[in-house]
Amino acid sequence: MPKSLTRDLIFFISGCFILTLVWPNLEYEFALYGVAIENGQWYRLLTVALTHAGWLHLIFNMLALYSIGTPVEEYVGKVRFGIIFIGSLLAASATSLYFGPQNVYAVGASGAVYGVFGALFVIGKKAGANYQNIVGVIIVNLLMTFTISGIDWRAHIGGLIAGVVITYPLIFRKRT
Repeated sequence: MPKSLTRDLIFFISGCFILTLVWPNLEYEFALYGVAIENGQWYRLLTVALTHAGWLHLIFNMLALYSIGTPVEEYVGKVRFGIIFIGSLLAASATSLYFGPQNVYAVGASGAVYGVFGALFVIGKKAGANYQNIVGVIIVNLLMTFTISGIDWRAHIGGLIAGVVITYPLIFRKRT
């Protein structure tokens, strides 16, 4: 069985979450926090994905990543999937920072997961998949984003848009 980046990400993110249970200060050190980033802690743009607000938050994000990340990775390959995931994560963090409050901690990998949703949408276009199913899943997830308090909708929207923008040239570019 070939190595899966999706599976490796799930294990790594879950392992880091467990470490934050053992060393709670890690969550504050890894979380997205505008004030800290203004003071040069740029690593938080990435490490935010290693923290979660409890087991349920982690489980939902990792189930979503497994469900949609696996087929996206199979379609685009590990390197391109990594580009989509990291690019979406950075865009989600930047969107959250730019449009959100600077003095609030944000946690979770969902911005990157929404980027994978965006990638699935673009891949569906190329593969001729049923858009109603893909759009339906995205709409249901966005409804949860806007109806459950405490969710950083800015990161979700930023990640979703980034996933589309990053994926499109990765799979539609002309090969020479």
